[in-house]
Amino acid sequence: MEAAVPLGGRISGPRLAVMLGSWRQGSRQGAADLAAAIELQVLDGQLPLGTRLPAERELADALGASRTLIGAALDRLRENGFVASRRGAGSWVAAPGRRGRGPLAPVGGGSIDFTHASSPAIAGTAAAVDTARGLLTAHLGDHGYQERGLLGLRERIARRYTERGLPTTPAQVMVTNGAHHAFVLVLRMLAGPGDRVLVEQPTYPNALEAIRAAHAIPVPVALDPSGERGWDIAGVDAALRQASPRFAYLVVDFQNPTGLRLDAVGRDRLGTVLSRARTPVVVDETLVELDLEGDPLHGPPPLAAFAGDLAICVGSASKTHWGGLRLGWIRASEDLLGRLVSARYAVDLGSPVFEQLVLTELLDDESALTRRREELRGYRDALAGFVRQHLPDWTFTLPKGGLSLWCRMPEPVSSRLAVAAAGHGVQVAPGSRFGVHGGLERWLRLPFSLPPETMEQAVRRLSTAEASVRGTPESLAAPIA
Repeated sequence: MEAAVPLGGRISGPRLAVMLGSWRQGSRQGAADLAAAIELQVLDGQLPLGTRLPAERELADALGASRTLIGAALDRLRENGFVASRRGAGSWVAAPGRRGRGPLAPVGGGSIDFTHASSPAIAGTAAAVDTARGLLTAHLGDHGYQERGLLGLRERIARRYTERGLPTTPAQVMVTNGAHHAFVLVLRMLAGPGDRVLVEQPTYPNALEAIRAAHAIPVPVALDPSGERGWDIAGVDAALRQASPRFAYLVVDFQNPTGLRLDAVGRDRLGTVLSRARTPVVVDETLVELDLEGDPLHGPPPLAAFAGDLAICVGSASKTHWGGLRLGWIRASEDLLGRLVSARYAVDLGSPVFEQLVLTELLDDESALTRRREELRGYRDALAGFVRQHLPDWTFTLPKGGLSLWCRMPEPVSSRLAVAAAGHGVQVAPGSRFGVHGGLERWLRLPFSLPPETMEQAVRRLSTAEASVRGTPESLAAPIA
């Protein structure tokens, strides 16, 4: 059956050329490189399904390549299901498939997803589901809309904040559909088109995408992964005074992607700087419970304990328990939370009741989370050993918590390596995804949430892929996004 023409937008040749950056040209290998670079943009979500591609002549002119090379690259993409075409209608991005046996197919087995820093469901999830099924009956006679969330779940979340050194009541907690949903709600309330948002560099890519989607402007302050504290608090102070951002977005507990954690002294200084500037701060605490060296209750107090009512904490069960629950929360002052509840009505009317009942049961089982931390500590140490063995030129600081290693490579080839790695059966996120304006080409994030045998296979494949890109005349230094 002939492919239906989608109703997607169109990308111009010059724009696609900018997205692709530098890619090696030369005889038949040039077509393979171009196809792999376009595939990476599709897998990375930068070329959405249905996007119409430029005509071969337009793309050839934009890339300075021959039409023969462009046609060969498109043929490879069509063979693997990434592009569909129809005579007279052109070509467009299709749902990725592996129907062909072309060079884009993974080498040596199935593809390994090294892009997601997340774990399978925590032990006890099925039992919690069974318990929640019995508890659901009591809620079936209600309308089911809980804009703030179930009281029992909010009580448990509030108690955890209090135990960590930030006195909190259930009235200061709102349950959301994940931490990212929580961040978007706050973003919609605090910032608008043209407003500035202070962020760390590097930082969580989906937060950057949300800021850009709101037509706000991310203002980066660089982190030093090798520094004693990592955070340039003097730089934050200067950015607050010079850029006047509407708010700051910070991850001070096992920062994604660096794994850094700001100590209590640094939090005191940072809270003072933010309070003096009267700048609200969204503190992403998604990874705070994944302390692999100690008890989360004995770590530094939340940044909100130093920044006061200007701080808005967002948390999630996705990294600690299971992403499939799609539940998170906001902790803020009662006044600010009331404004957020009102703003929420424009987005949704509350989180699912059944999933909240499940999470309430899971939060009562601290032993399961303790076992998860022990497992992840072993995974972290295993991945560190694999990198040292198979990629000895790479360096990293072993994080004390979180879910990933932030590795520095000897050459700036992160984006090019991501392209090559896909051909060797490993999906990785290039360092440029974590930067406001791209860059970070010497860096790559490697999660340690997969079983050790899978991680070792992934690192072996990365080693092979790296050997194919090191020493080439040019590296793919342009940002992915």
